[in-house]
Amino acid sequence: MPQYIIYFNQQWVGEHSLEWFAERGPLAAAAVEEMRKAGVLIFAAGVDDRVDTAVTAEPTGAGAKITNGLFAESEQHLGGLTLIEVADDAAAADWGGRLAEACGWPQQIRRVD
Repeated sequence: MPQYIIYFNQQWVGEHSLEWFAERGPLAAAAVEEMRKAGVLIFAAGVDDRVDTAVTAEPTGAGAKITNGLFAESEQHLGGLTLIEVADDAAAADWGGRLAEACGWPQQIRRVD
């Protein structure tokens, strides 16, 4: 079966109150649990939004060069991801839509080849 990544950039989350996030957390957890029970979940997690803690590994041909920070500065960065295995694009879009509704922000759904 094909695998898909469902992800969002941190900037898509928007500005919300602590109460709003407190309400959304259980909804998102329930959506992930629904994926687990359906047997489609491979992995799901949020990404630490402190980009200053990122580490970059660059190939040099003689061993990777490891540096602190992002490889390239960007206005957007990954906020979280979910990996699923489902029958087709429509099923992936359905799960992505459920996750978007639960989280309250957009999700990008892409097939992993």
